[in-house]
Amino acid sequence: MKRLKLFTWHIHGSYLFYLSFLNHDIYIPVRTDGGLGYYGRSPSFPWPANIIEIPAEEARSMKFDCVLYQHKQNWIVDRDAILSSEQRQGPQIYIEHDPPRENPTNTKHIVDDPQVLLVHVTDFNDLMWDNNRTSTRVIEHGVVVPEDVQYTGEISKGCVVINNIHSRGRRLGLDFYLDTAQRLPLDLVGIGWEKVGGLGEIVHNELPRFVSQYRFFFNPIRYTSLGLAVCEAMMVGCPIIGLATTEMVTAVTNGVNGYVETNRERLVTHMRRLLNDRDEALHLSAGARSRAQERFNIHRFARDWNDALHDVVGHRTRAASSFNTPPEVQSCAS
Repeated sequence: MKRLKLFTWHIHGSYLFYLSFLNHDIYIPVRTDGGLGYYGRSPSFPWPANIIEIPAEEARSMKFDCVLYQHKQNWIVDRDAILSSEQRQGPQIYIEHDPPRENPTNTKHIVDDPQVLLVHVTDFNDLMWDNNRTSTRVIEHGVVVPEDVQYTGEISKGCVVINNIHSRGRRLGLDFYLDTAQRLPLDLVGIGWEKVGGLGEIVHNELPRFVSQYRFFFNPIRYTSLGLAVCEAMMVGCPIIGLATTEMVTAVTNGVNGYVETNRERLVTHMRRLLNDRDEALHLSAGARSRAQERFNIHRFARDWNDALHDVVGHRTRAASSFNTPPEVQSCAS
């Protein structure tokens, strides 16, 4: 029944935004010189009141119910630098956002502590990491989009949403994107768009409406976690085209809500057909929205997180208080 005080770093803005839908207060540290995890409430998101900035140097003097780590720097450097011994020994959760990079099957996770809960965002990630002695749990993404945004597919192009694809290379599908963009009409948006001839950068709360106009959402990524942008595109009803790797193979069913293949030529064929067949795109749109509402709805996300917090912290929350709709984003609840 207790409203919790959680502490974490601002690592992934979109994920932090969706954590704000939990009915708890989330404290994030800030520094005047910025730095990874110390950005504060950046202007790209409509932050609700329960995302609370605190000076990094004051963190150790505060009382938190649980500390959420989201990056290896948090675990190796930041916790010793700004947290007290008591805080480091209290309830702790490490959120792992990615699959292992060094070796897909034999990489040991940085956390090896049976007193810590390791939360993976996909079953694929949980499967591939060597989780050591650490207990794990999978909490899949939950997303919201404005209620008045619906798929139209009026723009006969594909939309790609990836930040800094120019510097992230083959893992994020730079080569596949560049090759496909020479053959089919694609618009890329995201940070660093100008490096590869993209269209621009779209702020988070405007992205669903922007994506909804495109005939399909193209995800050229070879190896990373299931992106929130994919889940958001599905929620507005955009057909998904992508590589049949990682968790994508469970999120997309061919002919139902999009197409996934390991053969790039077959993917290009699917894309070309959708550009010429809006009726098929509309059929896939209905499947995408239905799948997203079932699997990636924000209420399920909030329940899963409250269950995890209950087990780690030991405080039972009332079912009626398990979900928070911040006033600033009430119109986005889906």
